[in-house]
Amino acid sequence: MSDTMPNIGEMLLATVPMARTLNLEVVEATAERAVLRLPDQEDFHNHVGGPHAGAMFTLGESASGAVVIGAFGDQTGRAVPLAVRAEIGYRKLAMGAVTATATLGRPREEVVAELDAGRRPEFPVRVEITREDGAVTGEMTITWTLRPRA
Repeated sequence: MSDTMPNIGEMLLATVPMARTLNLEVVEATAERAVLRLPDQEDFHNHVGGPHAGAMFTLGESASGAVVIGAFGDQTGRAVPLAVRAEIGYRKLAMGAVTATATLGRPREEVVAELDAGRRPEFPVRVEITREDGAVTGEMTITWTLRPRA
């Protein structure tokens, strides 16, 4: 980000109250990749003592939003980023703190070119959720759009 743009992580936490509610930690956030961590918190455990599925979903969706802010934050004057759909697969039991790593699924330039052409682009963000031992506990794909402002 430039010196005049706020930090991506700060922007995410300032605009997404649920990320603050879950005490999500922004480890890394760029235009290509974001890494967020959900600390181990008893208040957000499920019936087997690990992070609740809803908390893991929010972690992954928030990581995807951080990538979108990083990649398209300069476009918000003319388009609103919106999640269109999301899919999650829970692969292994998650215990303790978990980390979500999100990556942009299409080149930024392609998406902006569609917006420039008057279309409403859609693009995937892929997310991998891991335990502290590196095991993949979940995988997500969130499809986002940039809806042109009226």
